[in-house]
Amino acid sequence: MIKSILAALIVTAALAGPATAQDAGGKAAKVTLVYEHELPNVPGKSIKGILVEYGPGGHSEAHTHPTSAFIYATVLEGSIRSQVNDGPVKVYKAGESFSELPGDRHSVSENGSKTKPAKLLAVFVVDTNQKELTYPVKK
Repeated sequence: MIKSILAALIVTAALAGPATAQDAGGKAAKVTLVYEHELPNVPGKSIKGILVEYGPGGHSEAHTHPTSAFIYATVLEGSIRSQVNDGPVKVYKAGESFSELPGDRHSVSENGSKTKPAKLLAVFVVDTNQKELTYPVKK
C-alpha cells in the first residue's frame, strides 16, 4: 500500500511541474503541497507530499521540521546535494531517495547543478494538526 501511495504522489508531483524552469528560476526553492491525507489507521497522523523545485544553483536555507515528522524524499529530476545533521554532504540523483528522522537538522539542501533544474518529492508522515513543515535554523 505504501508503494502505491508513493507512486501516486510521484505521478502527482510530476504532473504539477511543467512550468518548473520559469517558476523555480531564482535561487530560493519553490515548495508546493501536492498531497495531504489523514491516515485512517493511525489516528492523529497525516501524510503530506511536498514538491520542492530548485532552479539552477537554487537552494533552501538550513532548516528543521516538526518533531513529529518522518520524511522520505525522492529526487524526481536532476540532482540534489543534501546534508542531514553532521553527516556527510551527499549528492542524490533522479530516482534516489533519503530520509530524515524526527528532530533532524537539514543543513544543506540545494540543486547539484548550476545549469539545470532539480525536483524532489518529500513525503511527510506528521501530526495532522501540524501546519508548518519547515523551520529556519537560527544562525
